[in-house]
Amino acid sequence: MTLPDLLRRDLDVVFVGINPSVYSAERGHYFARGSNRFWPCISRSTLTQGARTGLGVEVLGPQNDRALLRYGIGFTDLVKRPTPKASDLTRAELAAGVDGLLAKIARYRPRIACFHGVTGYRHVHALLTGKTAAVELGLQDVRVGATRLYLVPNPSGANAHFSREDQTRWYDALAGTLGGFR
Repeated sequence: MTLPDLLRRDLDVVFVGINPSVYSAERGHYFARGSNRFWPCISRSTLTQGARTGLGVEVLGPQNDRALLRYGIGFTDLVKRPTPKASDLTRAELAAGVDGLLAKIARYRPRIACFHGVTGYRHVHALLTGKTAAVELGLQDVRVGATRLYLVPNPSGANAHFSREDQTRWYDALAGTLGGFR
């Protein structure tokens, strides 16, 4: 059991997680654990203002993941195997997930593929650039076809390096970048 990809062609943004948690896979929704900061932060961001208005809600939650496709937002993962924590994945699994993920991005052609956290993105960056250098958050200097790549902090409650306010600012910056491409 895993989470299905929530993808369609030409989305504005596809959020790319490392892999589903067992908890999220059991519930059938992305970022289902209440301690994850994705839904509270994305709900405060300008990125989802249109979706929140269209859905008639102030705060989005895991139950809205499929509905966001109508508003240009999709979801997938680098590795589809659910684990209790991302650190349970092997380096080989992370590396093996890159080709499949890049094929999905090339097929569905979102304007931006937004990676949650350096852990998963590092493997994609290494394959695309041949370099293992450190990466910075924000818009990346590589593409997959016409799709731009963007990196934001991991919204996991275990990521103590970034506050909810920081996370929301990164989603707002993503919205600004999308607006600059229109």
